Amino acid sequence: QVQLVESGGGLVQAGGSLRLSCAASGRTFSSYPMGWFRRAPGKEREFVAAISRIGSDTYYADSVKGRFTISRDNAKNTVYLQMNSLKPEDTAVYYCAVRTKIYYRNPGDYGYWGQGTQVTVSS
Repeated sequence: QVQLVESGGGLVQAGGSLRLSCAASGRTFSSYPMGWFRRAPGKEREFVAAISRIGSDTYYADSVKGRFTISRDNAKNTVYLQMNSLKPEDTAVYYCAVRTKIYYRNPGDYGYWGQGTQVTVSS
């Protein structure tokens, strides 16, 4: 069992930055690849970024590539999402999740989810 708690969301102007954190419980955090997803109002949950168990491999949605950076600190049981050059279309609830199956873009392949943190980008 893994529990996840996101933090770091808030209100920011377009062009600004935020860093989201996701703290995980459990001693097996480093055994799992992790991901960030988001859900905007009226839209389906979408993939944002993913990272391998030791952080050697990262993957991004085209919409955030070059602006967002995913990283992890296994000693702190935490995964991060650094978000720069934010746009109003980045407004959403952001969720971190533990991947328990194969495909990093598929939310159905993630077995544990946090409660989400709201990010609002004003124009």
